[in-house]
Amino acid sequence: MQRGQGQLSETFYSTSCPKVESIVRQVVAQKIAQTFVTIPATLRLFFHDCFVEGCDASVIIASPNGNAEKDAPDNLSLAGDGFDTVIKAKAAVEQSCPRVVSCADILTIAARDVVALAGGPSFKVELGRRDGLISMASRVAGNLPEPNFNLAQLNAIFAKNNLNQTDMIALSGAHTLGFAHCTRFANRLYSFSPSSPVDPKLNSTYAQQLMQACPQNVDPQIAINMDPVTPRTFDNSYFKNLVNKMGLFTSDEMLFTNKASQATVVDFANNPGNFNGAFIAAMRKLGRVGVKTGTAGQIRVDCTAFNS
Repeated sequence: MQRGQGQLSETFYSTSCPKVESIVRQVVAQKIAQTFVTIPATLRLFFHDCFVEGCDASVIIASPNGNAEKDAPDNLSLAGDGFDTVIKAKAAVEQSCPRVVSCADILTIAARDVVALAGGPSFKVELGRRDGLISMASRVAGNLPEPNFNLAQLNAIFAKNNLNQTDMIALSGAHTLGFAHCTRFANRLYSFSPSSPVDPKLNSTYAQQLMQACPQNVDPQIAINMDPVTPRTFDNSYFKNLVNKMGLFTSDEMLFTNKASQATVVDFANNPGNFNGAFIAAMRKLGRVGVKTGTAGQIRVDCTAFNS
């Protein structure tokens, strides 16, 4: 059991802030109406938060010295719209229930909401996390999966967070949404190996499309949809794409080409209900990682700063 995990509860705020989930949902919906990026940005922010120091909103802290968790190289590509969603939701919640609901819980609720609002499954979230007191850029390296990881490396980094291979594959399905910068997969198009510049595991038509979108030496700001089929819908297309050799990262495609994970990918590609069920289970488990409860941590007033 992770420390304090047993003290999370779906009804944690039922008397202290009974409307918290509807308040957050309203802010999230408004933010999505302004920009679609809200959806992948918020979901990814939750994942990055939980994998470093646990689900404690440590990733949202801003440092004047540029040395907070969010300033680490692996976190620089986290889109501002995810942070903004949590900050706006926190402000709305503070008006109803000041100093009651943690930023960590607001991020957890918002991550659940963006999945549902993108057409994915709805599910209940456990609440009662408190906000962390540590946020350091130096503590990020080695704690987040990289796009070139193999199955053993992915399984190891997820296992460290109490997540098994099925959870890892289900959470990878979040790549049905959002964008990736060309630099993160250019090696598969231009420099895969001396004998084959293009990764032979990449669908050749898809490789041509990627080369058009991401020419060599392209502006590093350029990003493309991770799911070229239904980029704005939370569905199981990611797994269908993998079967069709259209996984964008090596760490995506490998889930299909490695025999040890292939059966799960094929199952999720063929059975959206199985994927949704596994995704919900994995999100709930992810939300328990390294949580602070009881008197640990604090309830931040401003999500971007520790209480003074």
